[in-house]
Formats: sequence, structure tokens, C-alpha cells
Amino acid sequence: MNSPLKENAMPRTAAATRGAGPTSPSTASMFVRHPLFRPLAALVLLLLVDLLLVPGFFHLEIKDGHLYGSLIDIANRAAPLVLAALGMTLVIATRGIDISVGAVVAISGTVAAMLIGGASAANTPMALALCAAMGAALLCGAWNGLLAAGLGLQPIVATLILMVAGRGLAQLFTDGQILTVYYTPFFFLGSGYLFGLPFSLYIVGAVFLATALLMRKTALGLFIQAVGINPVAARLAGLKTAVLIFFVYVFCSACAGLAGLMVSANIKSADANNAGLLLELDAILAVTLGGTSLAGGKFSLAGSVIGALIIQTLTYTIYSLGLPPEVNMVVKSVVVFLVCLSQSAEFKNMWRALRAKTQGGAA
Repeated sequence: MNSPLKENAMPRTAAATRGAGPTSPSTASMFVRHPLFRPLAALVLLLLVDLLLVPGFFHLEIKDGHLYGSLIDIANRAAPLVLAALGMTLVIATRGIDISVGAVVAISGTVAAMLIGGASAANTPMALALCAAMGAALLCGAWNGLLAAGLGLQPIVATLILMVAGRGLAQLFTDGQILTVYYTPFFFLGSGYLFGLPFSLYIVGAVFLATALLMRKTALGLFIQAVGINPVAARLAGLKTAVLIFFVYVFCSACAGLAGLMVSANIKSADANNAGLLLELDAILAVTLGGTSLAGGKFSLAGSVIGALIIQTLTYTIYSLGLPPEVNMVVKSVVVFLVCLSQSAEFKNMWRALRAKTQGGAA
């Protein structure tokens, strides 16, 4: 015997199905609402500007089995920033910030250059030198994580200590001089090619793929989001918030250390004064451009990659047009201002109220 509840359920379901057509969102509206739509649109707009104003921007050619062109150059130069942005994404997702990224870049490159030495033959086996450099970066991350997660210091204060002291240590290691490296295999990390493409792109791809799988195929991504949304509730729910926060700072420094090796190998030297200078600010900007919320919780690894490409494309465009380098800093500051406005709840409420008043007046 059928109950009245079951008999009445089918007509309502059918009616709901018949009414779903006109009210369901179209494919175009769903695409526009996608979190990656705005960063992708900004990147496409920049590329269109380059197409119109920079001659031969999309021209690609093969020389000696290597692919060359403006697009390849942008991707290659953006590789260290992409690595730093991937690490920064997880830190910001936990409501943190790491402004010591540039100092870690300098430390990592300096340690590797010191151990390899300035001769055509390495003083230390290259594998050992790279491991030591990454070990130094991991120690930097552990220090930041200890201060932020263990002692409960504000993240910007905790990482400010290493931002100042870290670059100072790198300068002490080099006596303020630039250490030149002549060991050719080391250069492959920053300027080598594999199957026609820069080797740095393979490094970035591997790190991105490993991080994305870790965030999506395990519960770690969900745990990081929970800590960013409400760390107190996450702790009461049984999550080890201190361990998670410690992990993201170590991971961020590991990405910065790898970026430091890439930068040092690319310029064939260790410049403790300028290597990674202000890289942390570009990384933060790339993360926010990619849609990661500065309030924590929501994050996008793919968006951070797109944000880094936007920054590097913008830099390339300004230099290609012959504009002063200072213009790049002004444009970045404007972009930061607009991004902050787009994430401000008060500004959104004011904008909605203004639109409602305008529409009401028009009616």
C-alpha cells in the first residue's frame, strides 16, 4: 500500500524538474562565476595587449633543439615566483603570512654556491650541496613554524624576524660579496632545457602536481581549510592545528629554498644582497590575484600559478614597451589596492547598496 507522502512526492518532483530548465544557470554564467574566471580574464587581457603592442610576442622558434620565444621566457622567469606562491598559498589559507620568503631564497642559493665553490669542479658533490641548501631552507621554515604555531606569535612578526636576520646571515656567509659559480651541471637547474622546454618548468610542474594531489587526494587540504576558517573550532573538533600550521610554514620555506636554487643556478652566482628581494610581496600578490582569501580558508593552487604568470607578464609588458621600471611598482600597488577592495566585505555591501539605490531610483 502506497502512502500519501509517496504518491504526492512524484508530481512535485516532476514539476520541479519541468521548472528547472528556465531557472538553471547557463554554461556561460557558470563559467563567469568560476573562481578562476577573473585571473584568467586578466591574463588573457594582458596577452591581448602584448599582441597589439609588442611585435612578435607570440612568435616561437626552435634553435638547437630548444624552444624560444616571449611566452617561453615569461614562463621560465616566472618559475621561482610560482614556487614561492604555491608555498604562500597554504600559509595564507591558514590565516598566516610569510614575509621571509626572499631571505630563504638568499640563504638557499648562498649555501649551495658556497659548497659547490667557484671552480669548474665542485668542492662538494652537487647532490650533497643541494640537500644542504634545502636543509637550510627547511630549518628556516621550522623556525617560522615554531614561532607562529608553538609560541603563538603573530605570523607577520614571526616571519619578520627571519626576513631581517636571514638575509643578514646570507650576507655574512658571503662577506657581502657575490659568489660566482662555474660548475656547469649546477646551471641546469635554472637555465637548462629538457625536451625543448626549460627544465625549471618541469620542476614547477612536479611541485604543483604533488601539492595538488596532496591537497585533493588526502584530508590535508580540508584540514588546512578548516584551520583557516575557524582555528578554535578546528582544534575543538580534534584537529592538531599547531601541527598543521607548523607544516605549512615548513612547506613554504621548502618551496622558497627550491626557488633560491633555481635563481642561483640561473644567474650562475649567489647574490645575498638582491636574490629574492621583495619576492615575498610578489608571492602574496600572486596568491591574492589567484582568488585565495586573505581571511583564510579558501585557497586555489591553480589560481596562484595564474597570478604569478600575470605578474611576470605585466613586468615583461612594461619593460617591452620601454616604460621606466618604477611604473611596474606603481601598477602593482594599484593591483593590490583593487584586490583588497574586491575582498572587502564592507566595500561589497556598499556596492550592493549603491546598486540597489540606483535601480530603485531608475524604477
